[in-house]
Amino acid sequence: MNLPFICGITFAPFAAAGHFSSDDAKQSLKFMKERTHANFVVFVPSGLQDTPQSEKIIYTSRATMTDDELKKMISYAQELGLFVALKPTVNCKNGTWRAHINFFDEDVPCEPKWGNWFDSYSDFQTHYAKISRETGCIMHIAGCEMVMSERRESQWRQIISDIRTEYKGLVSYNTDKYQEHNVTWWDCVDVISSSGYYPIHDWENQLNRIEAVVKKFEKPFFFAESGCMSVEGSKNVPNDWSVRGQADPLGQAAWYESMFQFCLKRNWVGGFALWSWTDKLYPENSAALRGDYELFGKPAEEVVRRYYTGIQS
Repeated sequence: MNLPFICGITFAPFAAAGHFSSDDAKQSLKFMKERTHANFVVFVPSGLQDTPQSEKIIYTSRATMTDDELKKMISYAQELGLFVALKPTVNCKNGTWRAHINFFDEDVPCEPKWGNWFDSYSDFQTHYAKISRETGCIMHIAGCEMVMSERRESQWRQIISDIRTEYKGLVSYNTDKYQEHNVTWWDCVDVISSSGYYPIHDWENQLNRIEAVVKKFEKPFFFAESGCMSVEGSKNVPNDWSVRGQADPLGQAAWYESMFQFCLKRNWVGGFALWSWTDKLYPENSAALRGDYELFGKPAEEVVRRYYTGIQS
């Protein structure tokens, strides 16, 4: 992989314009490195389409960080000693999860088409692939959890090829949890990655399944996302962001402890980019009352720091 073990965190995913240029964001990134001992950060520029059946992806509105502030934040992260990966990710403005972006497999007149969408997706990815190249990012991750599109093998192979025309570093793609074995085109990326939101007591089963994929394609692997909310019940369904209830920071910490214990027994797991760390830190004394994925100020942060320190020592 030409990388050390990835002790990573996803920072301020989908940040809007103006966020990365604030002093708060820089201070938060510095705290993230100091407090977790992370050596790797993932930035997630957002592309937006209106609905899952829209063909056009927009990444130049105020809803997306500007190129200039992204480049400056990448430079700052590198000054802090962090490896940087970009993961440009599409979302739907109507709130539908991106995994459900889908079109007819055969073109039908007057209906939206895969070909038009992939043209827009290629423009989106290659735009940021140029930034990955210009700023010296260690990895470009060609999107995240695009489950319904993953069957379009030839078009995904073209996307990876398009990215490589602009960027010569490591290329990955972040499939969703439970989907690692369904992607047929892993051979065209350098690194397999997925979202590791698995129930606290199911890691062994899921790692067994993923290991078969890694062995088949003989590629490095890491979890480009992994996390659990600090809310009661989340440790059993960490992928479900709709879980509501009492804050449970100890449950979140227990989930992280389990994740590290099981994953670090597998020598093919090359790391994590944990979800997530905010660009504007909340009062630390309020952390225990929060029921979100954030790590700052919670017992889970201490778990992450302990494991990341041990891995790199």
